Amino acid sequence: MNKSIVRRRAFYIMMSGALAIAVAGLGGALRAQAPTAAETTEMSDASLLEGFRHTEVASVSDAMEQLMGKRMYMSHRMQPIFNSRFAGFALTIRLKKEENNNPNALSGMLAAIDQGSANSVWVMVVDDGADIAGMGGLMGTAMSSRNYSGAVIDGGVRDVAHLRKIGFPVFATGIVPSTSVSHYRFAGANMAVVCDGVPVNPGDIVVADSDGVAVVPKAKAADVLAMAQQMDFKEHSMYAYIEKYKSIVEAVKKFGRL
Repeated sequence: MNKSIVRRRAFYIMMSGALAIAVAGLGGALRAQAPTAAETTEMSDASLLEGFRHTEVASVSDAMEQLMGKRMYMSHRMQPIFNSRFAGFALTIRLKKEENNNPNALSGMLAAIDQGSANSVWVMVVDDGADIAGMGGLMGTAMSSRNYSGAVIDGGVRDVAHLRKIGFPVFATGIVPSTSVSHYRFAGANMAVVCDGVPVNPGDIVVADSDGVAVVPKAKAADVLAMAQQMDFKEHSMYAYIEKYKSIVEAVKKFGRL
């Protein structure tokens, strides 16, 4: 066989092997860099929360009314213990009214706190609890240490001086000095509840600011956020327009937002 042909064949074989090694190495690198499903979900959740934290609750509420045709905001009774803004994933709790002498009646509530994590929002329903403190300084300190986003209580809150001192945000229907100990029993965690008239499921996104509290169903969160951000942009653009032209009528005509 011609020597030049032999050399060419050897060269092709060598190049084919090198190419195969390079492709295999590139594939391994791509596999190493590609995010897992869990990582992708985590990034998506983080992105959603970051978006909601910079979007006004009024716009979120309006977006849900347009997209879902129903009210998903809590009433005027739900008030903050200090001006605050947060967004996080609902960790739901219910306390059932029941007079008892059982020292473990609320143990499940305490265990639920310790199971929560960063970005959790403690959503507690205290049955007939307008004059009962569902949480206070000890529980708030535990939540703060676990980096909860905040708490929303369909019932009362106490130890507000301490909660303000540590900067842990709480919305509640009242401030009262009473205790739930011996008057209530833990009825369950991570269950569907109705908090101040709004259905809340575990993992729903709870958003709060000086205008109040709204609950975004997780499955609708991306669509709600996109529309709410558009509404925010229009409204913030309108302020300067109204000041310049001194006409809210013309601003609404131009931007279509009220």
